[in-house]
Amino acid sequence: MPMVPRRRRSPEDVQAAAPVEGRRQVLLAAPRGYCAGVDRAVIAVEKALEHYGPPVYVRKQIVHNLHVVSTLEAKGAIFVEETDEVPEGALLVFSAHGVSPAVVQSAEDRGLRTIDATCPLVTKVHREAQRFARDDFDILLIGHEGHEEVEGTAGEAPEHIQIVNGPEDVDKVQVRDPERLIWLSQTTLSVDETMHTVNLLKERFPTLQDPPSDDICYATSNRQAAIKKIAPTSDLVIVVGSANSSNSVRLVEVALEYGAKAAHRVDFANQVDESWFEGVRTVGVSSGASVPENLVQDVLRLLAERGYGEVEEVVTAQEDIIFSLPKEIRSALKAMGDSSQGRGGRGGRREPGPSN
Repeated sequence: MPMVPRRRRSPEDVQAAAPVEGRRQVLLAAPRGYCAGVDRAVIAVEKALEHYGPPVYVRKQIVHNLHVVSTLEAKGAIFVEETDEVPEGALLVFSAHGVSPAVVQSAEDRGLRTIDATCPLVTKVHREAQRFARDDFDILLIGHEGHEEVEGTAGEAPEHIQIVNGPEDVDKVQVRDPERLIWLSQTTLSVDETMHTVNLLKERFPTLQDPPSDDICYATSNRQAAIKKIAPTSDLVIVVGSANSSNSVRLVEVALEYGAKAAHRVDFANQVDESWFEGVRTVGVSSGASVPENLVQDVLRLLAERGYGEVEEVVTAQEDIIFSLPKEIRSALKAMGDSSQGRGGRGGRREPGPSN
């Protein structure tokens, strides 16, 4: 059975608390885990498998989590790198990170049936890129070069977009007209690091325009805010998430930046190292936005076995966002008489299958 926190403490309680001699406890960050965009994408693949039957092909990992990918593979999903690996006429799902128009065209050329599981927040950034490219702006896209989301967004207007990996790239930026210049960002970046890069860019280009709305995903912001609250009083922070999950990796960095004595990322509870617990009284726990809650509960069980059975949940925000499923899935469900629309954005409570 899932472990239930004994009580919830406000962020102010945690900030003021000091470790008690001999006492062992866990501070469990909330929000954590699954966001609405991840939930939507995973359900889209599950429903496609139910309705059309396997195999269902998925370009790239549907979300950046090893457990989720392996669970879907066991149900009949086949993950590929590019569209030319998919048999002509087969069903292909685009991942939550989005794709460029060139990828869409490639799928059409092969006669593939497609389901677009791109997170709506990523789609918003794509539309911003299209709009400002039409208006002949230079667009500075802050993000990690090579990340699927960045490749997809940059592909909307490659002649207008320059990728800025971070502060180290600011001096390399060249623009045609500083008066027609705007920045956009990868949705899963650190809020602090992104704004540091933006501020440096504005020192070079004072007329640089901000996007019409915040590009950083609400889930990324909320999870970073939660870990900032538990880090100062944590001797150790454990973040559940995969190595290719940008937001999970960043949670470890944020924990260290905000005072955690040590912080580590794991995919599964069995990766927790016994040596981490030396001298540790308070353990902070969180998870990235593509992590199902059952993996967090596995870590809590392991901690309880080692004497960290007192779990206090630190809540910094409430999430109740739900995104409608992709239109192709909604049409299929309607034909089946299934009215479900998605179960996302509820603090990572959904579990897609048994833990590894």
